[in-house]
Amino acid sequence: MNRGLAAMKDRNFRWFFLARAITMITGSMSSIALAFAVLEIDNDARSLSFVLAAFTVSNIVFLLFGGVVADRLPRALIIQTCYVIDILTIGAMAALLFTGTATIPLLVVLSVVNGASSAFVLPAMQGIIPQLTTPENLQQANAMLSFVRSAVTIGGPVIAGILVATAGPAWAMVVQALGWLVAIPVLALVKLPPPGHAGGTTMFHDLRVGWHEFWGRSWLWTVVLAFMVMNAIHVGAWGVVGPYIAKNNDLLGIAGWGWVVSAEGVGVLLMTLMLLWFPLTRPLRYGMVGMAAFAIPITVLGLHPAVVLLAIAAFIAGAGAEVFSTGWNLAMMENVPGDKLSRVYSYDMLGSWVVMPIGTLLFGWLITQADAATVLVASGVVYAVVALVTLFVPSVWRMGRPAGSLSTHG
Repeated sequence: MNRGLAAMKDRNFRWFFLARAITMITGSMSSIALAFAVLEIDNDARSLSFVLAAFTVSNIVFLLFGGVVADRLPRALIIQTCYVIDILTIGAMAALLFTGTATIPLLVVLSVVNGASSAFVLPAMQGIIPQLTTPENLQQANAMLSFVRSAVTIGGPVIAGILVATAGPAWAMVVQALGWLVAIPVLALVKLPPPGHAGGTTMFHDLRVGWHEFWGRSWLWTVVLAFMVMNAIHVGAWGVVGPYIAKNNDLLGIAGWGWVVSAEGVGVLLMTLMLLWFPLTRPLRYGMVGMAAFAIPITVLGLHPAVVLLAIAAFIAGAGAEVFSTGWNLAMMENVPGDKLSRVYSYDMLGSWVVMPIGTLLFGWLITQADAATVLVASGVVYAVVALVTLFVPSVWRMGRPAGSLSTHG
């Protein structure tokens, strides 16, 4: 089989890939559907922030426990169970919208349940991938999943926008629930050995074991600490200040911002195709250099936000981000024991995400206190420095790949 698609020769990976592709495609419209559902009920940005915050806070609260459960129980079963919960909550949202009985408090409650469900799915999703394929095909498996994710990131919002505008957000939620419904029996075709957890320990003991695995690897906590800062800058500078400049700067404009965001997605997509064929020999070294590239569009956004220039910068940054994404997953999956992998991923996710709400609020305040260009240029410099300083940690710089993982046979 062609090397780029070599992971597809593994039966378990084929079924998992199909189920994941279905849920990524149908789920790509969820954020747009939920946003317009909330605004239909109450056209107030604060109401939307309450619903979105409910999901995020619930996700963060349950994330570590999700990692423990994913190391204790069959991961495919956890994903299926959470999909059932998601079908019920998404279906309830759609039913409330169809009947005109939806309220903001009800959507907040359902978002809390969705956020908790996601906290169990994400560590299980990451932990299951090394079980589905051989070590030499692990890079291709991660790149194939990234390819679908980036493709739906580009096309999903467009399809969702059309569906929401023509049929309404409730129908978009129905489509999402149907995707989950199809994915459940497909995942049942994934046959894996039982988890290696010996049992007889408490959840808090398992959390401590996961913490020791996390903290015992300098490359791991170094990168997570860096991402605390980098993600806060990313969501603030790109997610808050970017749209603000697009709305108030004629060089960019709202339509131009759409092209810039799409260019970033195209960069991710093309890099996933390259990573299907070219082995990533130094996953963290190249990955952190790739992440440093995001300082370029942040800085350009502040200095001269012309559409073409900014789109080129965003394209480069998207490609660099995908090098890190694949490299990081390889580093985790090849160096953390499989029976502890989901717990370690949950610590990674918690550390990387926990400061993001603060970044959103901080940058919203900063642009009222200082010139946006100054804020963005300073942010770009800090972002690049934080990303590149991790390379001075020997375990980050030197990390390679295990013997046999770089096989070039098809």
